[in-house]
Amino acid sequence: MTMSRYFTSALAALEPYTPGEQPQDRRYIKLNTNESPYPAGPQVVKAVNADEVRDLRLYSDPACTGLVNAIAARYGVKPTQVMPGNGSDEVLSFAVRAFCDEQTPLAYADITYGFYGVWAKLWGVPDRVIPLREDFTLNVEDYLGLGATVVIANPNAPTGLALKPAQIERLLQADPDHVVIVDEAYVDFGAESCVPLINEYENLLVVQTFSKSRQLAGARLGFAMGNAKLIADLNRVKFSLNPYNINRLTLKAGKAALEDTDYFDKTRAAIVETRGWTKQQLEARGFAVLDSRSNFLFASTDKKSGGELYLKLKEKGVLVRHFDAPRISNWLRITIGTPDDMTALLRALDEILEG
Repeated sequence: MTMSRYFTSALAALEPYTPGEQPQDRRYIKLNTNESPYPAGPQVVKAVNADEVRDLRLYSDPACTGLVNAIAARYGVKPTQVMPGNGSDEVLSFAVRAFCDEQTPLAYADITYGFYGVWAKLWGVPDRVIPLREDFTLNVEDYLGLGATVVIANPNAPTGLALKPAQIERLLQADPDHVVIVDEAYVDFGAESCVPLINEYENLLVVQTFSKSRQLAGARLGFAMGNAKLIADLNRVKFSLNPYNINRLTLKAGKAALEDTDYFDKTRAAIVETRGWTKQQLEARGFAVLDSRSNFLFASTDKKSGGELYLKLKEKGVLVRHFDAPRISNWLRITIGTPDDMTALLRALDEILEG
């Protein structure tokens, strides 16, 4: 990507985050961006109505009062302990800006969500990259004594592996002078949340999203929960950058999605069930598959390289995510779709591996 001569030299080395492909050339079975295979729920459709569209002429509520109150009620926290954002990405970016500086680095795993390092560089923050163990597990002992803000994706992406809250609690106790950010984008698919620890540790910030388990990836909605003072810090950053950060329709959609617990439980259970079946099917074909607690699987085979499998699947109309990166170049991250989606994936893999 070419830069103009006006681009600041401080950001000249910045390498932007690379989102998953959203190709427009043909219709694909999209198993590459961890979106939900199910549509937004009926209560969301009802909430985003003609009257709300007409009110788009008005600014949204910068305090997000209705949504904040709904999140607080759902998770058993106070409204002052909640801050929504334009996707969890915005919330996480605000957190890096708020809790890191030249003296306080950002520490994160070498194999994890790729945006953490981008934010560190964007905000001029030094980083500490901590390697996962050989089996791709994260050991919190590796993060002790760093004097850094720590961000942990739990479950991790792209591996899908999860820590127990007690393991993260070890880190919270060991370094009370630094914030621990737990990115729980995928927590609803089988991991344990750290939200119950919020009132015990003032240095814990939990970030979640509506993109995965509540079918609102395109609406862009996430939120942080933590000690009221941490949330006040985030709001100080928010109101200095983008006070009307969530549009009116998304506020309505988010509140409706949060309150429709029946649809949430039904679709989440379907994804978990399909994940288990798909894992069995892949293993029966000789794949190594990690024990995912997310809405995707991380899989590898010795029969063909990850890059070749990715390309051949794309030729057959199935998109998965391949990371051409050290340690994981032979692995694929496969989003869990509908049972029909996964059957099509397996059929395509059989054709490729038998060819």
